[in-house]
Amino acid sequence: MRFKGQVVWITGASSGIGEGLAQVFHREGAELVLSARREAELERVKSLCNSGPGAVHVVPFDVVGETAREAAFHRVQDIHGRVDVLVNTAGISQRSLGKDTDISVDRQIMEVDYFAPIALTKLVLPQMIERKSGQLVVTSSVAGKYGVPLRSAYCAAKHALHGYFDTMRIELTPCKILVCLLVIAGIKSEVSLHSLTGDGSVWAK
Repeated sequence: MRFKGQVVWITGASSGIGEGLAQVFHREGAELVLSARREAELERVKSLCNSGPGAVHVVPFDVVGETAREAAFHRVQDIHGRVDVLVNTAGISQRSLGKDTDISVDRQIMEVDYFAPIALTKLVLPQMIERKSGQLVVTSSVAGKYGVPLRSAYCAAKHALHGYFDTMRIELTPCKILVCLLVIAGIKSEVSLHSLTGDGSVWAK
């Protein structure tokens, strides 16, 4: 019960890594807030979180919408009054050559994979700093360390996350806030199915 009584907010919790982390955190005693766009899938994941004592709340929203992010944050505040651990796993991948990818797709991937987790972090951070306690967890990838064909924008976003959160780790050390980047590979999930092609359509293969 390493997280007993701690409030853990997970984005991208409707599948894949977010779904798996939800079950692990719940088993370790956390009070969970599960977020993603698909409410029905969040409810499914909630039903799987049955091995710990903590409550599980579903707060669906789209991470790229500023108004939606702020509303979700205030909803979490209404429920728990704080966030002890923010886990940013929401993201989108790519399956197209850089030269064949419309700039609007590059921007969309950066919005979801880079700007959204930063924006959500900025919402929860002031209270963590005030308490001098908290943890920020961000899902990255080996693509955050190396270039990978057909994933130019995805790699760019993950590289950017490393630059940002590695710096935040240093800056937040005096505040006793932990920052963790999960460099992941070889995980079976639906991320490839929802990847964007060069024109913005879903790859779905």
